[in-house]
Amino acid sequence: MSHHTLVTVEVLAAELTSPNPPVLLDCSFELTDPGAGQRAYDTGHLPGARYVHLDRVLSAAKTGSNGRHPLPNREQFAANMAALGVSDDTQVVAYDNAGGMYAARLWWMLRWAGHRTVAVLDGGIAAWTAAGQGLSREADVTPPPGRFSLRPSLVSTVDYAAVKANLDLGAQLVLDARAPDRFRGENETLDPIGGHIPGARNRLFRDNLGPDGRFKPAAQLRAEFDAITGGRPAHELVAQCGSGVTACHNLLAMEVAGLTGARLYPGSWSEWCAQPGAPIATGAD
Repeated sequence: MSHHTLVTVEVLAAELTSPNPPVLLDCSFELTDPGAGQRAYDTGHLPGARYVHLDRVLSAAKTGSNGRHPLPNREQFAANMAALGVSDDTQVVAYDNAGGMYAARLWWMLRWAGHRTVAVLDGGIAAWTAAGQGLSREADVTPPPGRFSLRPSLVSTVDYAAVKANLDLGAQLVLDARAPDRFRGENETLDPIGGHIPGARNRLFRDNLGPDGRFKPAAQLRAEFDAITGGRPAHELVAQCGSGVTACHNLLAMEVAGLTGARLYPGSWSEWCAQPGAPIATGAD
């Protein structure tokens, strides 16, 4: 059975004992401590999981104006996935220690490369251990290389110019996944300027999760997104955050809710605020 959005602990545990188990990719990370994810992996990870570093594998080099986590080119990303043992027919399950905050970035990027069979472990490593499943401290062993081919992308992006042009057109609605205080322009700690893209609305990515750290039911997610967007169709929505990472969490939640077709602004606020003359709004609206 293939999985395209979320997979539960129970289903994953059963499939790991099958003749053709999924490839597990641990995406644990901390934005303020880039080495923390590797340390967490070394302390304990799902058996057989391979570690994926946000900066080294899921991002390109920064130029100062292209955001904090710019997308790599698709060819380099495909090579990285092949090196991790991912092939065209591989079921990938991504997880992390942050409610899917980083695993969702890998989920989106694999879809960006045309790979459909990728899912996020619902609840992440916390749900795995809460269910009584064990962790491993075995070192990350280099797997046999996979045969990973780039295929037509399953997702879409917009760039700075398109988002800026939309300020006058109003054809798309930007959903900002950052915390409300950062959206309002208060307590900005990651980027040099606080505020948000004019006209954007705030949907904190953590609001996609219930008290147990798992994604809310599809119907509830749909109702919550519709309340923010006024029921606009997904193709009129643009997901944005600080650097194109947590926006993918909103895109995953929208996919679960049946809102397929929203686009990602990869550069997000960290690119926007670095552009000379970019309009900036503050406050709740």
